[in-house]
Amino acid sequence: MDRLLTTCTADELPARLPEALAGRLTLAPIGEHPEQALAMLRPELPITEPDAAVVVSTSGSSGVPKGVVLSRKALLAAAEASQQVLGLMSWTCVLPTGYVAGLMVLVRAHVAGRPVVFASPDLSDLAPQAGANAISIVPTQLFRAMDDPATMASLARYDAILLGGAAVDPVLLDRARSRGLNLVTTYGMSETCGGCVWDGEPLPGVQATVSPQGRILLGGDMVFSGYRLNPELTAQTLTDGAVRTNDRGEWRDGRLRVLGRFDDVVTSGGVNVDLAAVQAAVDAVEPGSGVVLALPDAEWGSRVVLATTSAHDLAWWRSKLSARLGRAALPRQLTRIDVVPRTSSGKIDRQSLLGELLDEKD
Repeated sequence: MDRLLTTCTADELPARLPEALAGRLTLAPIGEHPEQALAMLRPELPITEPDAAVVVSTSGSSGVPKGVVLSRKALLAAAEASQQVLGLMSWTCVLPTGYVAGLMVLVRAHVAGRPVVFASPDLSDLAPQAGANAISIVPTQLFRAMDDPATMASLARYDAILLGGAAVDPVLLDRARSRGLNLVTTYGMSETCGGCVWDGEPLPGVQATVSPQGRILLGGDMVFSGYRLNPELTAQTLTDGAVRTNDRGEWRDGRLRVLGRFDDVVTSGGVNVDLAAVQAAVDAVEPGSGVVLALPDAEWGSRVVLATTSAHDLAWWRSKLSARLGRAALPRQLTRIDVVPRTSSGKIDRQSLLGELLDEKD
């Protein structure tokens, strides 16, 4: 008989996960937009991928919902690889378990044979257990924790703090490490069971390569099985057993350095502009205060826009950024926002912000 998806809430996932990792069912945690998730997952249709354990919903950077099918083999391989690097750890979970970062905290704890301690996403009630402890957080959480001495003291008690889900400002990283935090930057995605490259070094069993065009490819047992009911997209993304990412990268001093995304490069006035570089420059001036976007423009092709919570005007920003960026990369428009929008996993929600700007234009 064909196996069907077993849907559950994110709160129910921790109790059901051992069954999925034992091969007895395939779980599909339903997060904040249940109707949208169910329409995409189609739980009434059978599972076609063998050994499927969990199907996580993700939109990546495209804004189009996808179901990422993760096999039992992939999840266990990813957790075992991290354990080879860290050793046995007790894990604290402060991330949504319906997404891959929170899910992998549960899987790592399962492999370690230790219970998970759940704490608030604002990190206000962290309570590391006796012995070695690890936690996974996103840059937004770290940024906010830096102003709270009590939270910083709690974080400093962890033997490993995995920091991933989005690019992290190097200045913030250095400041946090100087205050005693044992941070490990991670790079990966739902399609690789989360972070599989730590501090620029692939975990055991992970093959990270960069194509001649600069595209990052990630292979190994931790690779996903496919996208739920979408063989065309699966074939585009999964090539010869490796995930063909949309990220640009390079090897520097033996470590993988992520440069940005291919769709971060736009043409403005006939000049290629790397939006990731513009974002890095903005973060260097005022960390966490703005989001860099590009809008269609009849004259320039693409217009660089800075959406910011800062009180400074466009002339001030252009003056400050001119020391770091070429003229074509300087923002041509400034839009005020109350807060930088973020997804529940801590990433900047560029798609919703871009949609709002396009709606305003119309």
